[in-house]
Amino acid sequence: MKSIQQYILFLFCSLSLSLQAQNKYKNWSDIIRKSDPAWFGTEEAKKAADNVLLYQRDIGGWPKNIQMQQELTEKQQKDLLALKKTAVETTTDNGATTQEMLFMSKMYAQTKDERYKESFLKGLNYLLEAQYANGGWPQFYPLKKGYYTHITYNDDSMVNILNVIRNVADQTDYYSIKPDNVTVEKCKKSFEKGIDCILKTQYKQNGILTAWCAQHDEVTLLPANARAFELISLSGYESVKITLLLMSIEKPSPEIVTAVKSAVAWFEKTKITNLEEKRVLNDAGKIIDKKMILVENASPIWARFMDLETNEPFFCDRDGIRKKSLDQIGSERRNGYSWYSDAAKEVLKKFPDWAIKNGTRVGAAEKKNVSLITVAQDGSGDFTKIQDAIYACPAFPYETVTIFVKNGTYNEKVRLPEWNTNVVLKGESKENTIITFDDNFSKIGLGRNSTFYTYTLSIEGDDCVVSNLTIKNASGDRGQAIALSVTGNRVKISNCKLLGNQDTLYVSGKETKQYFKDCYIEGTTDFIFGSATALFENCIIHSIKSSYITAASTPEGTAFGFVFKDCKITANTEAKDVYLGRPWRIYAKTVFLNCELGKQIKPEGWENWSKTEAEKKSFYAEYNNTGEGAAFSKRVKWSYQLSKKEAASFTASNILKDKTANWFLR
Repeated sequence: MKSIQQYILFLFCSLSLSLQAQNKYKNWSDIIRKSDPAWFGTEEAKKAADNVLLYQRDIGGWPKNIQMQQELTEKQQKDLLALKKTAVETTTDNGATTQEMLFMSKMYAQTKDERYKESFLKGLNYLLEAQYANGGWPQFYPLKKGYYTHITYNDDSMVNILNVIRNVADQTDYYSIKPDNVTVEKCKKSFEKGIDCILKTQYKQNGILTAWCAQHDEVTLLPANARAFELISLSGYESVKITLLLMSIEKPSPEIVTAVKSAVAWFEKTKITNLEEKRVLNDAGKIIDKKMILVENASPIWARFMDLETNEPFFCDRDGIRKKSLDQIGSERRNGYSWYSDAAKEVLKKFPDWAIKNGTRVGAAEKKNVSLITVAQDGSGDFTKIQDAIYACPAFPYETVTIFVKNGTYNEKVRLPEWNTNVVLKGESKENTIITFDDNFSKIGLGRNSTFYTYTLSIEGDDCVVSNLTIKNASGDRGQAIALSVTGNRVKISNCKLLGNQDTLYVSGKETKQYFKDCYIEGTTDFIFGSATALFENCIIHSIKSSYITAASTPEGTAFGFVFKDCKITANTEAKDVYLGRPWRIYAKTVFLNCELGKQIKPEGWENWSKTEAEKKSFYAEYNNTGEGAAFSKRVKWSYQLSKKEAASFTASNILKDKTANWFLR
């Protein structure tokens, strides 16, 4: 019996390895980058590797745009053998050479065939030999007459090379082949020269650094033409990978920091937010026409070609005559070229964290295009008060504005108004970045609605994120006193501590959706209340004394109210009788799913707040809760236990559904 089981296991493992080793990709680049590592040890891969070795010239480089996995005839093999000594068409354009080197590295990792190692090292030597003394690389080497001698950033050629050189210089594990120390030192110097070239070619517009062109003259380093429809211009595409490369450098020099900040400012300045590309396809899925459509608040895009002095986009046909709009050029170039790109969104997304890491701050000259503001009590940031940073935020920005708050206790009342949308308020650490104030109902003294003015922090803007903060109402147990008030829509609160007593957290607003993740929320009475649809996920909800956790005022007809998923419901030892909730308004909805309920939760679970009508119109429910407080059989009769099918609908996508899809994943 044992031998049969072993045989079955052997067959299963063999089948599994066979499935992993199958290549499902047709494009040469995809085969290299996406195939499972095991595939590179197969006979299919070895046949492809034989072709790659044939295509490699003796000088070390490869030609471009070839599907090298395709079977070769005898004549093609002979022709390639004859070409090996000629160095014809060896290039780094369109990923050539760098991608074949990656292929050889993956082959060597699986087979340890020395031919693959030798091929990789020849390719590396080719890259080192091709570099100009000023640090740049031509498109073809040996040099080919024409624009091919220019330093080329086109299609990320030079960035691809520098990424190879850096991995060797830093002796990372990205490549399986480890060159000798002499080569490693050469790569270190080569990378430094390459970065120096990048810094020297960054274009100055009226004395201000901007971005890069697709080609720069190899002698003067000035912008240069390429093909007839690729005139001198600033590039909204090639500049992206250059900037990301600079941002990836550990401990960047002041020159690199300046280059990155300048490029980001230029991307902010040149983004287009009123156009969308519409593609017309035929039955085979091929593009037969492109049109640019005017829309409001479109996702930002950037033109591939922009005027050196005005940043105005332009377009060219093969006649080399500049046009102002895409529809002014012929269909062949209009449809066969990428004239716009959204690639720069990655730069703008990564910049705030990069800037925080590298200690940059918003200078006076940059205030018009703010993307990062730093608050620090010691004066090392842009402001010492959080509210002052909010005052500096643009109204209704197209891109995210990050306010980074360094560790410290900020004794201030903070309001993020409804016109400050798309703001990230991010603390340095949840434990040590504290916003605190001590307003309460009596102290405010504005009549029966005084509660709503007691907040320590109020988030009123839509599409905002608050993270890594402690938000505290320090007035003590003196009646209603809000720590955090959230009335904006699509607001995410993550990894925060919300500290207070009665009415700690107010979540409200007409048809608003709010998401609380990995938070600690404590209070006494009704310490989570309001009308919003709010999902609390993986949170700790802590009662300080016996009372009520929630007081929802869900509007009639709303699909979801308060939903607690995978939360822990805890309490101080003196809190022995805690209700899950009571209805502030009669259509209240509150559900606890997959939560751990402590023994402080009363068996009846819910209370009607002396509103018998609420017993018919409210919706209080639970599903799959655990712990001593999960006494399902003893709950009030007007509450519900969800079925598995009913509980399945309580997903984040359903609960927080809004016109901005999956906004809560930010």
